[in-house]
Order: sequence, then C-alpha cells, then structure tokens
Amino acid sequence: MDLPPSAAGRPALATSDLPGTIREHLLSRTDGGTEPVAGYLYDPTVAIGRATELRAALPDWARICYAVKANSFPPLVRALAPHVDGFEVASAAEATLARAAGAPAGTRPTGRAEAGLLVAAGPAKTERLLRHLVELDVTLVNVESVLELHRVHAVADRLGRRVDVALRVNPATVTVSGALTMGGAATQFGIPEAEVPDALRLAATLPRLRVVGFHVHVVGNNLDATAHAAYVAWCLEWSRRTAAAHGLDLRVVDVGGGLGVPFGGEEPFDVKEFGARLARLTPPPGCQLLLEPGRYLVTDAGWYAAEVVDVKRAYGTWFVVLRGGINHFQLPTSWQIPHRFAVLPVPDWPHPYPRPGVRDEPVTVVGELCTTEDTLARDVTVSAVRVGDLVVFPMAGSYGWEFAMPAFLSHPPATRTLIRP
Repeated sequence: MDLPPSAAGRPALATSDLPGTIREHLLSRTDGGTEPVAGYLYDPTVAIGRATELRAALPDWARICYAVKANSFPPLVRALAPHVDGFEVASAAEATLARAAGAPAGTRPTGRAEAGLLVAAGPAKTERLLRHLVELDVTLVNVESVLELHRVHAVADRLGRRVDVALRVNPATVTVSGALTMGGAATQFGIPEAEVPDALRLAATLPRLRVVGFHVHVVGNNLDATAHAAYVAWCLEWSRRTAAAHGLDLRVVDVGGGLGVPFGGEEPFDVKEFGARLARLTPPPGCQLLLEPGRYLVTDAGWYAAEVVDVKRAYGTWFVVLRGGINHFQLPTSWQIPHRFAVLPVPDWPHPYPRPGVRDEPVTVVGELCTTEDTLARDVTVSAVRVGDLVVFPMAGSYGWEFAMPAFLSHPPATRTLIRP
C-alpha cells in the first residue's frame, strides 16, 4: 500500500469549512468523555438532497439503485430508501439490509418499474449467495460468466423459481475514463464482448432463466458528464443492436455507477448536463435504464473525525498522531488522494502535564497502527493543532468504514452516528 501523495503547499481546511451542526456534535462528544473521539458522522439530508437532485435531472425512463457497498450503515440506507428506486447489492448481508430498508419483494424490470428494485452484482456469487438472493425475490441478477449462468439456473431450478438476469459485458473498447476502470481491459468483471453471443445462446437453453438485458459498468468516479452521457448512449445502442440480433426482449440496460465526486478540487460532475443529454436519447421501447450511484450520493454526507493523541517531531517532520487511522478510514491511501481535513480545536485540557502542539507548520497525519502505511495526509500546513483537538475529514461518506481494515491490532471500531434533522 502506498502512502497518500504529498500535499506540500496546500493548507488544511478552515474550521469554519465544517458545517455548524458537525462542529457542535463533535464538540459535545469531547465534553467529559474518557475515550478519545474516533468515528463517523452522517447527515442523511445531504444524501437525500443529492438523490433528489439526480432524480430531477434524469428522464422518466431512468431508475436509481443505490450501491449499498458505498455506505452500508443501516440508518443511512433506511433514510435513502424512499428517495431511490431500489438498491444494488453484492453480498447476502447487503441484500438482507436492502430488503429490510425498504426494497419490497416482488418488483420486476418489465415496463415502468415500481420502487423496490433489488439488483445483485459481484464477480464471485456462490450458490449459497444466489439461493439467498432468489429467496429474497431478487429483481435482477447481473451475471458475470458462463459458469454463473449455470449456477443461477441450478439454484433457481432447485427452488422452483424463474430468475431474471442481465449479462454483464466487458466491452472491447471503453472511451470514458475515471479513477477506476473495470472494463475495456483484462479484468475479472463480466463477459468479454466477443463472447456475449455464445452466452446468450446458452442462456436460451436454460428454462429457469430469463435474460432481460445487459449490465455494462466500466468506470468509477468519472467527473465528465458529457463523456458519461455518451457512454450511456453507447450502452443503449449496443444493447439494442445485440438484443435485436439475438431475438432478445430488451427490458433493462444497467450502466452501473461511475458518477464522480471531486476529491482534488476539480469541477464537480454536472448532473443537469448529464440529465439533459440523456433526455435527448430514445431508449428501446419498454426498456428501463438502471443507474447504480453510490459514491455520488453519499460522499458529502459523511465526516470522519479522530482525536489527536500525540504531536511530535522527528528529523524535521511534524507528526499528528490520531486515535484512529486506516483501520477506520483507508480512503486517502487506497485512492492515492491528498484528502483535505480541518482541525477542530477543543479548548478543554484536563491534564496536569503539558499539552503538545504545533503552529503554522506542515504536518503528516498518522494513525494508531504499527505500520508507516497508516498515514492519512502528508505535508499539510495547519495554523494550529494540539493534542486533544479533533482532525476532521469531510467527504468521508463513501468507502470509509466499509473500505477500512479494522481487524489489524484489534483497536476499537469507529463509532458511526446519524445526525437527525
């Protein structure tokens, strides 16, 4: 694992950049507490606002399925449920959570969908997982391989059910870019484009399956709305041609997620432009477009805060040591981003010994693990930071706790709190 890139020359965020409700809530937790603060705060109104904005921008033939992997905190998922059409899940636990959160069983991707879609993805679906999905009356299984077609059929046959599936396609060429690429190259995801006809012919011999469309998810965290709309247009046209060539009644084109957020200060994804360009497209009759946003909906709805437990200097570098780190919040290292933070001063110092701190210096923020890889930010200039203050990372609502490594050293897990509006 590499360290996050140096942010030399970049200052920390101002304390005032943190919303007042976040500052107040965090400071209330430092008042008289015996255990240092280390955890997440989530504001559901931010996620709901983002979902509402996306919904307003999209044409009425597009559906939003929240990607639970981005943030599976049950209270947040429940808060989002009334504002999306369903959920994209990749495990039995996520599927159970989605059903409990408000994705009722029984919906199907035929014509205009009702709320409650449950779409299953992931490259390693076992028979046990597939059985769980079918028993939950999964709306759609995005199938990743020829073997998985057989596996889904076997499970459906044993249960006496018929399952709707979409073939996940790995296109030969991908023209859209982002922070992550999952198609147009040798990856573990999907069926290579040239092999799709054979997969369709096989599926036609499996009576417990109904192929209703295609899944094409090739990029993550794309900030170019124009390029992403062109990608969606390609997915629709490719699916239309392929379905016509093989006599498939096309009901679903699932284009995955990929709508990005600007971690590095870039221009944000223009959701209105994206929606306007989609509105100019004509989907195949009776076909719905599925989008699976995760990061786009919840990134700005979360903050990770950890108390400073030490401030020290070693060979010219100032280190701010947190109660927390990549065991709670691994995103800055895994994504190689200079993730900005703010220092929230805590006035109280109830100890008889000196309170270490540093002013107007670049600092490297590290965690509590016994490895130099436990580094969250490097060379960020702070106006002041002391032991007992809080370091707060905004844009921590996606791939935070879910993407961390909590088992190493077995420190206490991050707390997770939903702020009630």
